[in-house]
Amino acid sequence: MLKRISLVSLLVVSGIWGAVQPVYAQALVPHVLQLDQQRLEEQGLGLAQEAAQLAQFQQLQLALSRAQLASQLAPNNPQVWALLGSLYLETRETDSGIQALLKSRSLDPANENVLFALGDAYFQQEKYDAAIQSIQAGLKLKTDVPEALFSLGNSYYKLKRYDEAIAQYQKAVSLNDKFWPAINNVGLVLYEKGDAEGALEQWQNAVKIDGNQTEPQLAIAIALYAQGKTIEAVSLGEAALKLDSRYGDPEFLQQNLWGDRLVTQAKTFLALPQIQNVIVQSSGVPGQGQ
Repeated sequence: MLKRISLVSLLVVSGIWGAVQPVYAQALVPHVLQLDQQRLEEQGLGLAQEAAQLAQFQQLQLALSRAQLASQLAPNNPQVWALLGSLYLETRETDSGIQALLKSRSLDPANENVLFALGDAYFQQEKYDAAIQSIQAGLKLKTDVPEALFSLGNSYYKLKRYDEAIAQYQKAVSLNDKFWPAINNVGLVLYEKGDAEGALEQWQNAVKIDGNQTEPQLAIAIALYAQGKTIEAVSLGEAALKLDSRYGDPEFLQQNLWGDRLVTQAKTFLALPQIQNVIVQSSGVPGQGQ
């Protein structure tokens, strides 16, 4: 599973945009230029606050336009650039997102959230070494962020540095024992290494934490089918895909970090007539978000 850190959410939750914007007092004529500059910056911060709130309701284009203007009105505010960068990433404008985040980092080098977001951006560009470097820099500032450790594990996984990936996933779980995506991804790594039984155990543990997640249930079904347990596998696979039919698409599985071995077996399993029927019947039902 691929789970990204939302810098927008971090900014809102931390209360950065929670303050009420000041009421503007009447300016004295001799200081009009200076106060106008201050007013512009305050208006920029107000726009950034609106952008963050809009982003929480997934109105990303409206949020992005406000954040772009905010960065022009408050060009020396690192949080505004961080917000703009995160919104670019949310709208898949990765290059612009990286430039905005680098600007934020230049203004505030000690913001671990910006470093984590940069790591996610480099991951999107398949620059996994750069992603590792950025996330590790953030973890030096704040060590106990399960999502960042998870992202670090994903980068190691893409480089086929399997033991290092598992170590980061396990660190994430040690901080949050309900963090099922990390447990799920340990299973993905183990399966690629040829440890099917170990992978099954991890996916079963993930299902115990959240039984409404398609990914670990479908992975279990495919692994069981490969072992010749057809009836059990098909029953479990049908139930899983009714929760989220997007997992019936091998390309979607690859986007969620399923490895070559598991995807190859998934293609065989997903081609079964009874599984195809479920995918077709469920295709009009909105799936759960990642």
